[in-house]
Amino acid sequence: MHDLAPYAVSSANSRGRRFQDQAPSYRSEFQRDRDRIVHSTAFRRLEYKTQVFVNHEGDLFRTRLTHSIEVAQIARAVARSLRLNEDLAEAISLAHDLGHTPFGHAGQDALNGCMLQYGGFEHNLQSLRIVDVLEERYAEFDGLNLCFETREGIIKHCSLKNAAKLGDIGERFFNQTQPSLEAQICNLADEVAYNNHDVDDGLRSGLISLEQLQDVGLFARQWTEVKSLYPDLAGRRLVHEIVRRMINVLVCDLIETTASNIAASNPQSLAEARAVGPLVGFSAPMREAQQEMKRFLNRNLYQHYQVLRMTSKAQRIVSELFLAFLSDSRLLPPPYRDKADQARRVADYIAGMTDRYAMKEHRRLFAVGEI
Repeated sequence: MHDLAPYAVSSANSRGRRFQDQAPSYRSEFQRDRDRIVHSTAFRRLEYKTQVFVNHEGDLFRTRLTHSIEVAQIARAVARSLRLNEDLAEAISLAHDLGHTPFGHAGQDALNGCMLQYGGFEHNLQSLRIVDVLEERYAEFDGLNLCFETREGIIKHCSLKNAAKLGDIGERFFNQTQPSLEAQICNLADEVAYNNHDVDDGLRSGLISLEQLQDVGLFARQWTEVKSLYPDLAGRRLVHEIVRRMINVLVCDLIETTASNIAASNPQSLAEARAVGPLVGFSAPMREAQQEMKRFLNRNLYQHYQVLRMTSKAQRIVSELFLAFLSDSRLLPPPYRDKADQARRVADYIAGMTDRYAMKEHRRLFAVGEI
């Protein structure tokens, strides 16, 4: 590992694990966290959980797995440039979507609606629940027994009511301190990845067009530059060239702005970095450019009638599965039958489903002739 800044997280200043665990022989503590996440069942399932487009709609659209890998790549690059802990940034990135339901945000909204009287459902909290409780891999503890800093980084935002249930992980929401700089990087790397790759997938699907995107400043500037350099470039090469340049512009701005913020604040330790306001961020013009792109995607892609049709079907599938399982727990696999907290166990079961498994389960329960 490269030389870390004094305000970076390291194995030496980590708050450790919940359960005593023998130190790794040839890895850092955060390399071990990353490896445990990659080998988890929940991580493998991300291959068949989608972002915007449902898994059966095409093999070329991004999934939660490819998205998580892309976030990790961006986060590692930023962390390395700022002398922060790359392994921690990668571990948080790879774990941040473990708790996502099938069918993306549509599935989460439906499951949250079903769970409102039982404490609600939020994918960040579910990701933490997976790594703390639900993964069953080790003889001596439930979950993956990850380091405090990895677990803390998974929780991007949280109500005070929910934070009160999280113990040490929820402390910062009460004392208004920040998570590690590595966790802050992951939050924005996530934003960079999904905005730009939703543009790519939206163009690939034909639901948005290059002509529409030329009204969006961030895209238009790269379009102009690419066309001036390569006037005959077209098709997928043109799209890829523009998207990769947009990512590069955003990442460079993020590194430069964050470096400037750190220099102005001059933290001398991890504790000092946590005590000041968020240090990782974009410049004001780049924040506005990002917001403009988000508004465009919301209006033209996420609200496109073809996406909304799938959203409607996805919400119906999740809601009907929840009601069926909650009304008769005998329909559930035995490990998910828990009368003491049946609604939460139903949520665990549904949230763990891939898109295609949720559709298959729905057919088994409701389609005549299916078993």
